[in-house]
Amino acid sequence: MAKHDNAVGKYVYLTVNGIEYRVYYECAGEGIPLVCQHTAGAHGFQWRHLLEDSEITKRFRVIAWDLPFHGKSLPPVGDAHWTKPYNLTRDFFLKFITIFCTELALERPVFMGCSMGGQVAVDLAAEHGDKFRAVIGVESSLTSPGYYLDQWYHPRISNEAKPATMFGLCAPTSPEKYVRETVFGYSQGAPMVFKGDLYYYSEEYDGNKVVDKIDTRRSPVYFLTGEYDFATSPDMTQALAARIKGSKFTEMKDNGHFPMSENPVKFLEYLKPILNEIAGR
Repeated sequence: MAKHDNAVGKYVYLTVNGIEYRVYYECAGEGIPLVCQHTAGAHGFQWRHLLEDSEITKRFRVIAWDLPFHGKSLPPVGDAHWTKPYNLTRDFFLKFITIFCTELALERPVFMGCSMGGQVAVDLAAEHGDKFRAVIGVESSLTSPGYYLDQWYHPRISNEAKPATMFGLCAPTSPEKYVRETVFGYSQGAPMVFKGDLYYYSEEYDGNKVVDKIDTRRSPVYFLTGEYDFATSPDMTQALAARIKGSKFTEMKDNGHFPMSENPVKFLEYLKPILNEIAGR
């Protein structure tokens, strides 16, 4: 008999700012919805270890999507996207996430995102805290300037340069088999997408402007950051957490910028207590 993963892949049609997108997502489990946002330039493969963890999926319905232009979510056919630059904006990002949750009729899901997903966790807590049971920001900070660079989309720089940089952001203690998988996943992105995602990450995101709007009594806020992450260091996340009354921050040993994919066993050791706390509320 064939061996299968537990995750099931589907497509959902979402309309954001008048444009229809065919969005791919994978889901597994039942119970409290847990929606997961991948990092810039990547796709939902990064969350596959959560989708396969029976301890999590017996209480949580884990859902991991590919943002439009990423992975299996192709660019929209109803828009001449090739005539304009791809830049992920704060407006689109927030609308996409909230519309996705509405279309799937998810009742106050938990949101978890890493890197640019960790930054949008802050924006979601500030702007849509009433819609989420809790938010978990992985590798989050107050700001992340300086990354929206031409070198990430340039004809003289190969598509291997981006995954090679991501290799450097992984922890030296992460298992090589998972580091290599993380890097391989990054090599699959369309050339313009990584730079375009960094438009939100570096140009539009500014936690300083929204932290005072966050009410952790309404929606608890948790932060997790790997000790070896030099793009978003533990000190940077600690500075963010200090600005949000009631938020909780934990530094993760033996992890870098992509904990859920580069060292999933260690990541889950830190994540599961948070999920237990959320489920017990």
